[in-house]
Amino acid sequence: MSTANAADTPTEPAPEPAYAQLRAPRRGGIAWRHFGDTRAFLTSPQLLLLQVAHPVVGAGVEDHSDFRARPWQRLLGTVGSLSTVIYGGQAAATAEARRLREVHRGMKGVDDRGRRYHALHPEAYHWVHATLVRGPIEALKLFGKGLTERQTAEYYREMREVGRVWGLKERHLPPDWPAFCAYYDDMVENRLEMNRSVRDVLDELARPQKPPVWWVPAPLWRPFAAIAARCALLVTVGTLPPVLRERLGLVWTRQQERRLRRFARVVRFLMAPVPPPLRIAPALFLAYWHTHRPGTDPRTRRPLGASYDD
Repeated sequence: MSTANAADTPTEPAPEPAYAQLRAPRRGGIAWRHFGDTRAFLTSPQLLLLQVAHPVVGAGVEDHSDFRARPWQRLLGTVGSLSTVIYGGQAAATAEARRLREVHRGMKGVDDRGRRYHALHPEAYHWVHATLVRGPIEALKLFGKGLTERQTAEYYREMREVGRVWGLKERHLPPDWPAFCAYYDDMVENRLEMNRSVRDVLDELARPQKPPVWWVPAPLWRPFAAIAARCALLVTVGTLPPVLRERLGLVWTRQQERRLRRFARVVRFLMAPVPPPLRIAPALFLAYWHTHRPGTDPRTRRPLGASYDD
């Protein structure tokens, strides 16, 4: 993928894919088993930071998103959308992919550096997908045993198909895991930057807003938020690529590295006795809710992860 400046690349979105030819993850496949692992949720702020560090994504979020005002609603909506594509079955995944493309179709403009952008530009759209591909791999390596080389290759093949469901063309997607890693490292090295959206994410992590629910009183939230902020920043900053961490001006010390490793050991200890199916239970619940809540298309209300023949 080209690493040209956003102002030098076309702003027109890629055409809608032929969804009938694409396949969402199959029930029981490796993407099904690992993408929604609860441990991967711990690195979700890092993925958001990586995404908005792309100039197109950052500008789109700044101009068209209400993340600053409603971070919890945006987070739950994003996680629910991803869970639907991975776990909702073929009909739900393609319906959600169409919805996402329609939502992003009108998100375009000019950023604060005078560069034109469009949220559906293939480079930016692929970068968001790329962070979601690599995120669970890195999380399972840090908080668990990690995937084997063979498992990683299979996982990438399945997630590559998810990219096709989302609307990326064959030529936008590296053919295998080594090529993907080379693409990913090049993007980090040459395309990501500090911007207003990056600062907003870091500010929210440092001072998380109280969830908009009545049963979480402010006096109870404040001490919990302080602990959560410390852990979230530790994981987010500690798992960023060092070259990007330095570019964003984020300090990382040996003491922080030791704290991250201790935290990771605690997570591994706590998650070790949890059966694998329970590790993805929250993602399955969100997928079920998003496909069965009132107002959803009845045609998407199929068993989660329905097989291709269903």
